[in-house]
Formats: sequence, structure tokens, C-alpha cells
Amino acid sequence: MNQLIWLRSDLRVTDNTALSAAMNAGPTIALYLITPAQWLAHDDAACKLDFWLRNLSALSVRLAELNVPLLIRRVDDWQAVPALVADMCREHEIGNVHINDEYGANEQRRDDAVAAELRSNGASLRRHLDQLLFAPGSVQTLAGQCFKVFSQFRKVCHSRLSHSLPRCLPIPAPQTWLSVSSDPIPTTIEGFALPSEQLRAYWPAGEDVARTRLACFVEDDMADYQYRRDLPAEPGTSQLSPYLAAGVISPRQCLHAALAANRGELDSGQPGAATWINELLWREFYKHVLVGYPRVSMGRAFRPETEALPWRNAPDELAAWQQGRTGFPIIDAAMRQLLATGWMHNRLRMLVAMFLSKNLLIDWREGERWFMRHLIDGDLAANNGGWQWSASTGTDSVPYFRLFNPLSQSAKFDSQGRFLRHWLPELAHLSDRDIHDPSARRGLDVAGYPHPIVELSMSRERALSAFRHLPKRV
Repeated sequence: MNQLIWLRSDLRVTDNTALSAAMNAGPTIALYLITPAQWLAHDDAACKLDFWLRNLSALSVRLAELNVPLLIRRVDDWQAVPALVADMCREHEIGNVHINDEYGANEQRRDDAVAAELRSNGASLRRHLDQLLFAPGSVQTLAGQCFKVFSQFRKVCHSRLSHSLPRCLPIPAPQTWLSVSSDPIPTTIEGFALPSEQLRAYWPAGEDVARTRLACFVEDDMADYQYRRDLPAEPGTSQLSPYLAAGVISPRQCLHAALAANRGELDSGQPGAATWINELLWREFYKHVLVGYPRVSMGRAFRPETEALPWRNAPDELAAWQQGRTGFPIIDAAMRQLLATGWMHNRLRMLVAMFLSKNLLIDWREGERWFMRHLIDGDLAANNGGWQWSASTGTDSVPYFRLFNPLSQSAKFDSQGRFLRHWLPELAHLSDRDIHDPSARRGLDVAGYPHPIVELSMSRERALSAFRHLPKRV
């Protein structure tokens, strides 16, 4: 009986759990679905979809080397997927459809519907753990609940990993040639504009690129990661998040590379390695939260009482934030980086999120949506988790009274203004002191750069007052 691997966010042949299981079970065909209306509904960025298609093209070459045909089918949204997959099973005499699990309420409902349709047609859906180290629901408190506090979650993960590491699977051996022709990979999707060539150049596609980036990071940058990760002008982060989001590299590959460089230590040894492993577990944590508390994938705050926050309707201020015209250089430089590259430095993600949700008191969901529409590494769990952390509406979030000051953060983490000068050339001539707050000194030549759209001390008090007057938690 033939097997089908339905590819989603797992665009690789190395250490691909579902692909290995399918090819071990019998002759295998691969499927990828183009779903434009669903992508629009989920606010997927055009640059992200372009990146995924470029990686799918690279993957098709690797699959051809394994004699696995890759079929491309198009439906508008996920409602049509169960019938389409069932029809393919009948057409190609497929007994099992293999998938690597995805997380989120819509994804779970989609896969449950496919499983039911296949059962009624004499086939089965085989689910595999792939984009996480631990299955959601398998890391729980003593009371049998999903963890709400990261440090406690991390402690359990460390304990389990110290006893048993998930292994990385090799590339499967080529199978016997099948008389099924692969389909061409589309290069564009109607309704999604092609990103600039400059943006595409930032993010070349393919497993080899991802593995090279990982190796270079481990060799050159991981030892200093614990402090260089906070410096936006430094290439101190791995910049692997787009490849992890698309499944071009697996978290297991990342973990094993870090452990190999750190003599097998999870939370000791090199501080940089331990810190980076910590970040891999934050990614894990937010996906577990997504499954344990489905409301966070439905546009709801994790802390229900924060739904009563008096968010402001301030479209002009929202637009200024979106386009990098707030008058606060570190905020504007970060937002321009996002628009130009599809990516933003992690510390800056926290800064701009806190500025929008607290200094401007604009609903964090506006920012979450804007990020998803522009991020090449857009991931529901990580994006939602980060936004709710910054807005103090989420699990294990920053206390509401802690507001990052964008001026002091800028001076601390970009003291020489290198990041600011790159993204704000109109301020490049200012001194290292003045560039962080050009409005502080009258007479500075900053033609074309806006004045601050909000007064920081006033906005801080406004945010604190809004949180203080929330109803008590039940």
C-alpha cells in the first residue's frame, strides 16, 4: 500500500519524522497544499510565503533524489482539504497519510476533519511529533495541567533531556522509482506581492543554508550569545527563526548542535550555549501554551481580566508606529528593519511591543497582526506569546508596572548608534548622545524626522492607571 506525506511546516528531508515513517512503511508520494484564502485569514506575510515556496522548490530537488514525487494541489481554504486528501488516497491507492503535527485550534480542527474523512474511506492519518521536543500535554504540573510559568516548565524539560535526548533521523534511503510525475512549484501566489530582491537575499532557501547558518553560529557566535544577543547592531543571534518556522531545520538539530559545542551540558558550561538552549525551550513553551490554553490562538488574552483594559482607538499613532514614524529612534529603526527585512531583533520586538501596548495603550492584537503580516518567521505561538508577554496579558508575562524606556534602552544596547544610523540615515550625522533622543536638544538639524508622538512619563502613568483599575483575578 502506498504512503502519502502531507508536507506543511516541515520542508526538509533530514530529520523529518513523518517522511522517515512514510518511506519506512512503503512507496511514498509527497503532497503540498496551496491555500491562499487560509493564508490571508491567518495574516501570513507575503515574504513568509515567498520564503516557504523557495524552500519548497529546494525541497523538491531533495525529494527527487529520493525518488519521492511531489504533488502540488490548490484549494482556497482548509474546509476543502479533507475531501481533497481522501480523493488523492483513492487515486493513488494510499493507505496511510503521514503528517507532522501542527498546533493551534484551526490546525487541530483541520487535521481532525481529515482523519475522520480518511477513516470513512478506509485510510488512516498517522500523526508524528516533529516541530517540538516534547508532545504538548506530556510536560505537566503535578496537578496535571499545562505549565503557566516558564522556569518551572524549563526545569522539567531539563530533567527529561538529561535522561533521554530525542535523536535526529538520517535522510531516508532512496526508494524505487514511482511512475508519478512531480508538479512544478509555483513562484508566486495571487494576492501576495513578491518581496524585494534585497529582502530575499537576506534569507536564501534550503536545508544546506540552514545547516550552514547553524554551524557558523555555533562556531563563531554562540559562546558570546548571552550578551551579544541584546545588541541589535551585532550579528549575535542565530537568525534561524525563519528556518525553524518553515521546518527547514528541526529543533532537535539545533539542540544537538548546541549540546555538542557545550560538552553535553544543558544549563551549565558555556553561558552562551545554555542561554540559546533556553531560547529553544521558550519556543517550545509557547507551543505547549497554545495547545493547553486554546483561547490564546483565538485572539483572546491569556489573563481574562485584561480583556477589560481601556485600549485606545488611535489610528494615526498606530500608523506612525507601523511605519517607523514615532519620533523615538530605536522604535522607528526597529520597525523599518521589519519592513525591509521581514525580521526584527528579539530585544527590539519586546521594545516596540511594549511601546505600542503601554506607551500608546493600543491593543496588543493590532501589533500581533501587523507582525504576522510582515514577519518572515511569523509563528502563531511565538508571536502571540511574545506580544502577550510584553503587554502583560499573557502567561508568565512581564509585570504591568515594568515598562522599558525606549531612550535608555537605546543608549544601553546601541550606545554608539550603529543600528540607528543604519536604519535612520537622516539621523546619521548626530552625535552618539543625541541620536538616541534628537528631540531633547533644540536646534539640532533633523529635517524630515518627526517629533515624538507621545510623552513618556505621561504615557507610563496612563498605562499603570489602566492596569491598576482592572478587576481582580478570579
